[in-house]
Parts: sequence; C-alpha cells; structure tokens
Amino acid sequence: MTIEEAAARIAARGESKPRLARDPVNPAMINNWLEALGDENPRYAAEGVAPAAMAQVWTMGGLHGQRADDDPLGAILAVLDEAGYTSIVATNSEQSYRRLLQHGERVASTTKLEGVVGPKRTALGEGYFVTTTTTWYVGDEVVADMLFRVLKFTPKPAQTGVLRPVISKDTEFFWDGTKAGELRIQRWGDKLRHPPGPMPPDGDLDAKPDWVVASGRGTVYSYIVHHRPAVPGKQLPFVIALVELEEGVRMLGEVLEVTTVEIGQPVEAAFVKVDEELTLPAWRVIA
Repeated sequence: MTIEEAAARIAARGESKPRLARDPVNPAMINNWLEALGDENPRYAAEGVAPAAMAQVWTMGGLHGQRADDDPLGAILAVLDEAGYTSIVATNSEQSYRRLLQHGERVASTTKLEGVVGPKRTALGEGYFVTTTTTWYVGDEVVADMLFRVLKFTPKPAQTGVLRPVISKDTEFFWDGTKAGELRIQRWGDKLRHPPGPMPPDGDLDAKPDWVVASGRGTVYSYIVHHRPAVPGKQLPFVIALVELEEGVRMLGEVLEVTTVEIGQPVEAAFVKVDEELTLPAWRVIA
C-alpha cells in the first residue's frame, strides 16, 4: 500500500472516538498555567473561567499517556516511519475558540486526518506534511478546534548551518525586527509579552496586538554554558542567557565572545546575520 493510499484510508475513517479529559477544568491547573506565562489577569479567578489557549491542556495524555488505537495522527505517523520518514517537526498550529471553559466542565476531544502532502523537498530533508484537525467538546457543544501540521521527513546525512526558527504569522514581526536591527516586543494594550502569543493576556478575543521597539538593554536573569552535544554552526562551549530587558520582559539569546557570565550582569542586544532571510538576536556584555 502506498503512503497516499494509506492516508486516504485513514482520512476516510473520520473523527476518532472522543478522548475524555483526565480532569475537569479546575483552578489549580489554571493557576499553574497563569503563573508559568506571567499572566496576572484577575478575570479568570473572578469569573471562574480558563484561558482560551488552555483548550489543548485538558485532554493531553500526561507523562505516560498512549495514543488510542483509532488515533489518525498516530496511524499515519506509523506509516511514514515504516517508509523511512523517521524524523518529525511541528510546522504550524491554528486554534479557534468558541467560548471560555468554566470550572468543573469536562472536555473531550476528537481528531481527524485532513490530508498528507508530499513528498516535498525541505531544508531538513525530503518529507510529507501531515495535517490533522482536533475538536474539543463539552457534551455535544464544540468549544474549540485546532488545525495542526507536522513535517515527517528523512533527515539529510549531514546538517550544516544554524538551527532555524519556525516563523509564524504571530512571530513574523519579531523576525522582521531583528533583520532591521530592532528587538520588537508584542504589545496588547498596555501589556507587553514575549515570546509573542496569539491571544491577549486579558482573554479579549476581539483584541489585536501591535509592538514596541525595546531599548536592547537588560541584565542576565539566568544562563547556561553549553558544552555538549555539538550544535550546527556553533563552536563549543557557548553561553545562552535569559535576559530581563528594561521593559520587563525576558528574552533568550547567545552571549557573544564570552564563555561565562554572571547573574545580574548588564548586557545589550546584538544581531547576528545568518543570511538574507534570518538575523538572530544575541547579547554582548557591557563593560
């Protein structure tokens, strides 16, 4: 059976059986999510609702979760593995929300295979793009859905050059900024956010973001010195720092020309041009 025939057979099955969330929507998980994202919007506690972008959280399988026998994504990935396309990378995800979830609601999800396109030549290697749609329900009511796409590929024998970020419509403005020598921070009203996100901190589904240009100055909040494994395009060891900018957000980047730094050390933005399409943000220690 060819990949195309297998994909058509899996797609013809339609939606998988509903996967019931392990736990109902609950304040403890919401609090953990808000703390991790630095979201201080009081609406969620006051109204007893969950952030819309948490839809996927409730039906995740957990550390020891296993795919259901009728899961279409697992089925097509197994077909591609057998055909030699053994590596995988997510390429994009688009979520839509119908309403916010309430405390105590029990969510269920289904998934269907939308399509498999390939083989395609990519920078990572030859592969197939696999697209699925997951839909979340409370009872019979659709509350959210997600289009999810991955590239299943055969890696090239030797990867050269730097690791490239996946640029989406939500992050394109940031990478346009680095090419222009600017650190652009997403802004929702008077709130700044980095990394950029598709949803506003206050949950207003009609809000639209813009951005501001950061000063580029900050201090080292945390860091690692990377010794192993080898990283394409990098000479070991090198330092990656999480920098707290003057504007209050934190941003990752390599610290250039040093092999160690200190917490609280002042740094300023630098920009490393990889090629005409990509410029990476980095840091230099301020003497």
